[in-house]
Order: sequence, then C-alpha cells, then structure tokens
Amino acid sequence: MKINELIIKNTYKTNEEKQLLASIDEPRPLGAFPEREQTIINNLIRKSIISKVQHNGTIMVMRNDN
Repeated sequence: MKINELIIKNTYKTNEEKQLLASIDEPRPLGAFPEREQTIINNLIRKSIISKVQHNGTIMVMRNDN
C-alpha cells in the first residue's frame, strides 16, 4: 500500500470537503472556484489530499489519488 493511499483513507474530511473532492476529476484552475471553495481546497491541500500545480502561469488543483 502506498503512503498516499494511507493518508487519503485515514484523513478526516468534512461533508463539504467530500463533495468538493468528488467534483474535481481533472486538473482545474484554482481561480475558477468561488472564494469559499478555494478555502476548502486550501484545507485539502494542507491535508495532502489535493495538490497545487503551476501550468503555463496558472495555478491548477488536482486530486492526489489515482
């Protein structure tokens, strides 16, 4: 079992975080989300569930799981 699988399975997520995580199926620009969702995304980044990636000068967010 990979370390990412352990982190994602054993990390507590709120209902809002679960819903937002389910809606992110491909890399999307962080600016495309409303301010409240950006705050939730930042919480998920701190929990190592979502990653921020810079692509062509735009900050993109994507899920860490496979």
